[in-house]
Amino acid sequence: MRVCVFCASGPVPEAAIALAGEVGAAIAARGWSLVSGGGRVSMMGAVARAAREGGARTVGVIPEALVALEVADDQCDELVVVGDMRTRKAEMDARSDAVLALPGGLGTLEELFEAWTSHALGMHAKPVVVLDPDGHYDPLFAWLEDLRGTGFVTARGMSGVVRTTTVATALDALDPARTPRAVSGSG
Repeated sequence: MRVCVFCASGPVPEAAIALAGEVGAAIAARGWSLVSGGGRVSMMGAVARAAREGGARTVGVIPEALVALEVADDQCDELVVVGDMRTRKAEMDARSDAVLALPGGLGTLEELFEAWTSHALGMHAKPVVVLDPDGHYDPLFAWLEDLRGTGFVTARGMSGVVRTTTVATALDALDPARTPRAVSGSG
């Protein structure tokens, strides 16, 4: 099982770093591997370090421009350097079986929405899970729920993502042995 984790790569509270470390350790404990954005800083670095420390294989996918800024996680089992952010997402998608979004900013949101939309359109059947123990995404989901009544967001579209508040429930939701999923239709 290869889990793609999207999360913050900039300065964040220490609790968020700890959460990322807990996720990395839990991925390793299940015998899974990690696909990440290939950075060694912030939550992205913490999840990869903890996964490796637990014995997980780690694959990082990073754009050349970020390598030049010296933030590449050169300890990954495999570091894939690509030309741009779009290629990065495609490579991460191709190398993963499931998607887990932790708290993050614009980049994390963009990555989450692409994976979620592709799932809602039936372009893949990978589980898409948001781990949000502290309500980071509450305003976003409240807004999306409000849009359901307008026709801009459908119930089927909303069902393309699973929200959780604990690491264990997030990984359970990613596990195909626990959560069989069918590809959803458009939404």
